[in-house]
Amino acid sequence: MSASILIIDDYEDNRELLRIMLEANGYEVREAADGLEGVRAAREEKPDLILVDLSMPGLDGWGVLRELRNDEQTRDIPCASVSASPDGDGLQSSDQGFDAYLTKPFRRKELIATVERLLAGR
Repeated sequence: MSASILIIDDYEDNRELLRIMLEANGYEVREAADGLEGVRAAREEKPDLILVDLSMPGLDGWGVLRELRNDEQTRDIPCASVSASPDGDGLQSSDQGFDAYLTKPFRRKELIATVERLLAGR
């Protein structure tokens, strides 16, 4: 059975691009269009990995991470932050509890290497 990955991003194009890359590598992908939907999906589906956009209206990526880390059911699911910011958010991401940081635009090789590394640690 392939690993399941939840993508939480308010931009459909970003979700689609990630989904295409991940599914091409055999991963099962679920999507959520905002932070609240993403937290609900994580609690219901308990994916193997979560990719979270940092900048979303309403519950942003930082809020999603807090919700997931404060919930016994989801606190151990690896989470990677996703941001268009080339540097500053990455430093904060690791300090705030994200397991990895990915920069938009995505590079397929970097994405898959990060996903494999995080899944290997489970």
